[in-house]
Amino acid sequence: MPDYGHDLLFGTFITPDAADPAAAVARARDTEQAGLDFATFQDHPYQPRLLDTWTLLTWVAASTERLRIAPAVLNLPLRPPSVTARAAASLDLLSGGRLELALGSGAFWDAIEAMGGARLTPGQAVDALDQAVDVIRALWDAGARGGARAGGEHHRVAGAKRGPAPAHPIGIWLGAYKPRMQRLTGRKADGWLPSLGYADPAALAEGNRVIDAAAEEVGRAPGEVRRLLNLTGAEIGPAPRGFLQGPPEQWVDELLPLVTEHGFSAFFLATDDPEQIWRYGEEVAPALREAAARERTAPARPRGARPAAARAARRDGIGYGAVPASLADGAVEPGDREYDRVRHTYMRSGSPGLVLRPADADQAAEALRYARGQRAPMAVRSGGHGISGRSTGDGGVVIDLSRLNRVELLDRGSGLVRIGAGARWSDVAAALAPHGLAIGSGDHGGVGVGGLATAGGLGWTARLHGLTIDHLAAAEVVLADGTRARADAGTDPDLLWAVRGAGANMGLVTSVEIRARELGEVVFADFAVDAADTAALLQAWGAALEEAPRELTSFLRLLPGRRGSGPIASVQAVYAGDDTEAAGKALAPLTAIGPILGRQAVRAPYRALMPAGHRPHRGAAGPVMRSALLDHLTAEAAEGIAAVAGSGQSLGVHIRAVGGAVNDLAPDATAYPHRHQNFSLAAVGAGPRVPAMERAWEELLPLTDGMYLSFETGTGPEALHRAFPEPTLSRLRDLKRRYDPDQVFSTNFPIPPAGR
Repeated sequence: MPDYGHDLLFGTFITPDAADPAAAVARARDTEQAGLDFATFQDHPYQPRLLDTWTLLTWVAASTERLRIAPAVLNLPLRPPSVTARAAASLDLLSGGRLELALGSGAFWDAIEAMGGARLTPGQAVDALDQAVDVIRALWDAGARGGARAGGEHHRVAGAKRGPAPAHPIGIWLGAYKPRMQRLTGRKADGWLPSLGYADPAALAEGNRVIDAAAEEVGRAPGEVRRLLNLTGAEIGPAPRGFLQGPPEQWVDELLPLVTEHGFSAFFLATDDPEQIWRYGEEVAPALREAAARERTAPARPRGARPAAARAARRDGIGYGAVPASLADGAVEPGDREYDRVRHTYMRSGSPGLVLRPADADQAAEALRYARGQRAPMAVRSGGHGISGRSTGDGGVVIDLSRLNRVELLDRGSGLVRIGAGARWSDVAAALAPHGLAIGSGDHGGVGVGGLATAGGLGWTARLHGLTIDHLAAAEVVLADGTRARADAGTDPDLLWAVRGAGANMGLVTSVEIRARELGEVVFADFAVDAADTAALLQAWGAALEEAPRELTSFLRLLPGRRGSGPIASVQAVYAGDDTEAAGKALAPLTAIGPILGRQAVRAPYRALMPAGHRPHRGAAGPVMRSALLDHLTAEAAEGIAAVAGSGQSLGVHIRAVGGAVNDLAPDATAYPHRHQNFSLAAVGAGPRVPAMERAWEELLPLTDGMYLSFETGTGPEALHRAFPEPTLSRLRDLKRRYDPDQVFSTNFPIPPAGR
């Protein structure tokens, strides 16, 4: 039989003994500490001597950090699949994507019937399991339209609300021994989980044959079904006594053919002995991995044949069969279950033809080379906040950098930090907090590092520390030709200059090195202010900020009134320091800008200002956004902003204070040249067509000076010149001709190369 090419996994199969509840959890911790991947537990709800498996799984997940968990196998007749689906998704979300779901059709029917379950014939039990798989997957498919409808006579949902979606695509494994169950496994399951005590090597080989044939009949590649095995009756000992009863080297010799000849890639040792767990993790697992690496000839797991519905969803111009093997596991097509999880951005619905998720910089370069060879557009995505929607890659290839998310403090003395482009700023804040460091980086923890760190970065400490790009010391970049380059002050300083403000045009940035600043606690204040006299309020707020100490940065949001009430201003301010007396003096002028409807102020660590915000992206029609910069909030400008906010088509107007340290740099120090303005303005329109708001905006525009491009959904030469006024634009065009003459990077405010 073939080797299906899956990576090897190792785990334990632990008894959930109610007589010693702490023991099962302790053995799971041993499993994690021994370097194993999984802890699994049998499920017999009718046995009073055993802990409830689902409760135990939850407790184990909370008591470990990286350990993956699974029931082996869940007793379906006593666990309705509709409830199981939601329980599994919830536990997967709570554990950070560490659950897999192994299901069984049922056994010990007298005990099941005594607990209130229905007795089924063997054929009925298989039918019930078949229907249960459909029900569970329908409920997990939170992105599908309408209520979930699936199942049949034994288990069904008829218009049930979908969701929640799991944190990752939970694999459904089936414990199957008879041909009918094995055929179901081949048709629908993600894994086959027999136990060695019930199936000898000959039975395993026959099971593989049945599963493979069933998979191929429905257009699946046999390798889509992982083969897993419970090792029962096995013991690591000093001398050979029988199959899997002897020293570690014997185990390797006897397990290796199961990998290379029978395609098994996960082995769960049934034991409650801590010494056995440690020896399995430290002596058997690494030795078998090493031996398998020498012996295996199978390529990385093939994506293989696909169901007809999935093939029909493929897009013209993309060579799906040519996806590099190193990227195959992270590739998502429109027909995949993961597609709805990766297709959208935070504010935009998307329909890419293929999403590639490289795991390192070399894979990112390979992804770029592949994408260049397709007859389809290409887009690069870091965190996926994506206000403009330019990283959805509709119809094309999206290179999603979310797996490049490492945060590494290189030097505490200088504060130098290396950050993967796919990390989010909440990750950065959390990693730096124990060291008393912070990087000013926008006002939303869910934003990706790559987009913000190459465009600007207007954050809570902008007036004290400047923009995020002002502290960017180096960048690792994949250039348009697929080669990798480093840009720093001594190596390719021109590229570093361009990355700091126009990075999306010059290459695919995989990581950045930024100097963090000393910052512990800050004072955060939040005011709600009556904005009936909007123009006067804006002038007062602007004047207060221009006179404020640099430690104070404030953002103001104008929100339209609801149900007959007048407009309200939400004013938030951060004093970058823990001196509450100084903070009070700095904040006092903000309390006089208008009638205060409510206020609060707290001292908090900087990381508290950057909550995770990692909610799944569901997409939306997406608003219109307009961006501009202002020197001052003059009476005329304030009236113009009030008109935009009061157009009846605005969801809100956001004004961010800049100035201060932002303006300490010369306009030509970075590719972000706007170094004299004091305010950044963004207007959000309620829909794709907002003519009244647009008219008010056009009247305001002559009073503005420049634009922060990440808040703008419009495109075209006028927007480009507002984002990059001369001589910045000409310098960028010269560099574009050097680094990307073919305009490979052309989706995010494309800059034409000089000469075009």
